[in-house]
Amino acid sequence: MSKVFKEYTVEEIGKHNKEGDLWVIIDAKVYDLSRFASMHPGGSSVLFADSIAGKDATQAFFGLHKHEVLLRPQYQRLQIGTVAGQVEKIKAPVPGELSKVPYAEPTWLSKGYYSPYYTEKHRKFQTAVRYFFETVVAPESKKCEDSGKKISQEVVDKMAEANIIAMRLGPGKHLRGRTLMGGIVKPEEFDYFYEGIVHAELARVSSRAVVDGLLAGLVIGLPPVLNFGSKELYDQVVPETFAGKKYVALAITEAFAGSDVSGLQTTAVRDGDEWVITGTKKWITNGTFADYFTTGCKTEDGFTVILIPRGPGVETKQIKTAYSSVAGTAYVTFDKVRVPVGYTLGKVGMGMQVILSNFNHERWMVCCTSVSTQRLVIEECLKWATQRIVFGKPLTNLAVIRSKLAMMISRVETSQNWLESITYQMCNMNYAEQSDKLAGPIGLLKTHISKSGRENAEEAVQIFGGRALTVTGMGKFIENFHRTSGFDAILAGAEDVLSDLGVRQALKKMPAEAKL
Repeated sequence: MSKVFKEYTVEEIGKHNKEGDLWVIIDAKVYDLSRFASMHPGGSSVLFADSIAGKDATQAFFGLHKHEVLLRPQYQRLQIGTVAGQVEKIKAPVPGELSKVPYAEPTWLSKGYYSPYYTEKHRKFQTAVRYFFETVVAPESKKCEDSGKKISQEVVDKMAEANIIAMRLGPGKHLRGRTLMGGIVKPEEFDYFYEGIVHAELARVSSRAVVDGLLAGLVIGLPPVLNFGSKELYDQVVPETFAGKKYVALAITEAFAGSDVSGLQTTAVRDGDEWVITGTKKWITNGTFADYFTTGCKTEDGFTVILIPRGPGVETKQIKTAYSSVAGTAYVTFDKVRVPVGYTLGKVGMGMQVILSNFNHERWMVCCTSVSTQRLVIEECLKWATQRIVFGKPLTNLAVIRSKLAMMISRVETSQNWLESITYQMCNMNYAEQSDKLAGPIGLLKTHISKSGRENAEEAVQIFGGRALTVTGMGKFIENFHRTSGFDAILAGAEDVLSDLGVRQALKKMPAEAKL
């Protein structure tokens, strides 16, 4: 039962304006700060300013704090009443609801707009997914971002129960017989637009590190098992990983090779019915807690991909990066590890086909999460620029701020529309067609989106000023995004490499008769 508060007049509240007897008004609510003043993180003196003590401090409060501060239990207890004749305007967010801030949502979710791609079922699915992530994942996300610890098994189990883990790998036979988000969409109806919704909503409640920590290694490491593993291996690995009981990491990159997949030095030597594997892998997402490693190896017959279970000879060490260790980024060592030949993924010597076919989906996934996060950046900037008062007027009164916002919005909207166009092609192409026609466009799309992300990060820092340099407070989200936006530019393929790939793919299709 909600508490019933006493009403006070503005005149009554104004009498409580001194040390030991301090009340303030924030958004039609009356707070008694008499005892709290000495504990105020910003010092007690600011609370006794003429514009705050006994006055309506709404504008001053929102010039320094996020609304979420008022929702914390320790601060809710400070409320003693409401202001007679006034109505609360700023409501606590309702889990699952859409933002009303312009450009905070893609147009297909915005009232009065239309889409050639999304249906009402997509919208219903989006509502359910957002509610799940905001109520189940968001609290864990914040906690693990700060602590650097792996996402709890309890949250992973709930994701598995809703089949979110399976859905993050896109449409396919692996969804058969599964109930997706309570049955909102049937497995045979599930397309890449539904999957894109899952990635986008995950990014709304998670930092870049948590997005990776929430089993991104499985999303990029399990498809080779789905598409190239034997039935026996599929039956052993897929059920336990989709159930969240085992974790997978994609182990391709090495310190000496980087983006040069063909230059890998990890070797696999055939010994009877086993491979003997020796080598190292670096920057492996989820590697610190993975149970399986989808690993690129050199054999006498060429590049080969092998699934390596964690066991004797496998060691992992955490790598400290610019983002939280919740992602489980690892340095992995294989010291004469023995693996059955049956764990080979695809044909021996044909590993490049296995890996290259996997890259398109991984890069597309990065695009989905990055665009969604960049919308949050715009939402934060629009909120801040309208509530921050400088020289007696909101920041939005400055043309230079409006210009920055215009460029940020333009980048996100172009990214969104290109992403939806690519997604539509994916929905209408088989795997082989996607590999042939979309590798270049997806590479260029990812480069465009990651560059846009870093440009938007720089603009956001200028809008937030010094607050964008602190890990707490008003600019904490902007600080985190600015610090971690470079991950999108490197992981799943560096910008320069993907730009070159996109152009090389186009040049291959240049008709011989095309002349000026």
